[in-house]
Amino acid sequence: MKSTEPSPADECILLRQLRESPDLFAEIAAANESEFALQQRLRKSWSADIVRAALQLAELRHKGRAKFAKAADMWFDATGLEQATSEAVARHKAARFALLNASAPVFDLCCGIGGDALALSQVTAVVAVDRNPAQCLRTEWNVEVHSPAHTLKTIAADVENLDLPQDARVHLDPDRRSQGRRSLRLEMCAPALPFLQSLTHKQPGGAIKLSPASNFGGKFPDCEIELVTWNGECREATVWFGDLRRAEPMRATRLPENVTLAGDPWADTAELSDVRRYVFDPDPSIVRAGLVDRLAVECGLHRLDAAEEYLTADANCDSPFVSAFEVLETVPNNDRKVRDAVRQQVWHEVEIKCRHLSINADEIRRKLPLEGTGRGVLIFARIAGKATAILARRV
Repeated sequence: MKSTEPSPADECILLRQLRESPDLFAEIAAANESEFALQQRLRKSWSADIVRAALQLAELRHKGRAKFAKAADMWFDATGLEQATSEAVARHKAARFALLNASAPVFDLCCGIGGDALALSQVTAVVAVDRNPAQCLRTEWNVEVHSPAHTLKTIAADVENLDLPQDARVHLDPDRRSQGRRSLRLEMCAPALPFLQSLTHKQPGGAIKLSPASNFGGKFPDCEIELVTWNGECREATVWFGDLRRAEPMRATRLPENVTLAGDPWADTAELSDVRRYVFDPDPSIVRAGLVDRLAVECGLHRLDAAEEYLTADANCDSPFVSAFEVLETVPNNDRKVRDAVRQQVWHEVEIKCRHLSINADEIRRKLPLEGTGRGVLIFARIAGKATAILARRV
């Protein structure tokens, strides 16, 4: 079957036609009829391909507002927007590149729609590289939206065949869909793991963007891996190498608070304890970076169990890296005992949290006697090896 995807050259032509048709986007923005009726009306003035592409871009611009403040003027494709670094995370990374004050440009490899290039271009000269010339075009235009006086060049090339200058720092965002579907295995990325590892030895410094759920453990010795959350969601694992890495092997960073904790996951061991007055749920960046014990030791907290990330203490902890819950009662993980305990609390709504126990939150919620007016939290966790339900309230 013949592919319906346009060639990169045809895609570039289509993009330029869209850029030269601002009236088309104005018509779409002002429309109040159904999409079918809108398409029929627009096709009287523009070709079907132009109209279809404009409607798709308008929808992507709407979605892009979750990542970019100026999404309404940016240029996206579906995969590029999905994989693009959000504006806040990209600015966080660019700030570290800016500290070097290097004269050579940063090479943004596999630039996609330019999520990282637009942040980097505000602090240094950038050469953005992608094998798809249409993505290079999108990157150029997106950087113009954010930095009209930018210093950016683009190169349409396969990054694995690119002759990088010896003094160039790099940023690389490998394609996680190289096999047609998203993969968390670095061996399945493009470029694949051997190329990623070779960069950390060949170039003087740089950063590699990975999924926080990818199998990066043990793959990048002598590098620093930073896990970054934005508004409580773990968005990225950044491998820092060369003169851009810092001393500790793992780092957890929470945005927009811009707080960070670094350490060696094996250097600290938190004490175990029964449930105390407060229970704390660590930020996902802390958990994925393996720094739960580091956080516990620093904040004077205890673990409930060696196999659980939940922490506990007699006093509240105001660290931005934890969500705090005041304990009301603990009961064994038994359906009847949990229902009886919830009935005594007179709750109307309940938040159910669990990390490692096998539970069905929807089924549990359906069985609970939620006949009151209050709001509560049910935390299912192992305590000293025993499955336990903790009734609590958010602090």
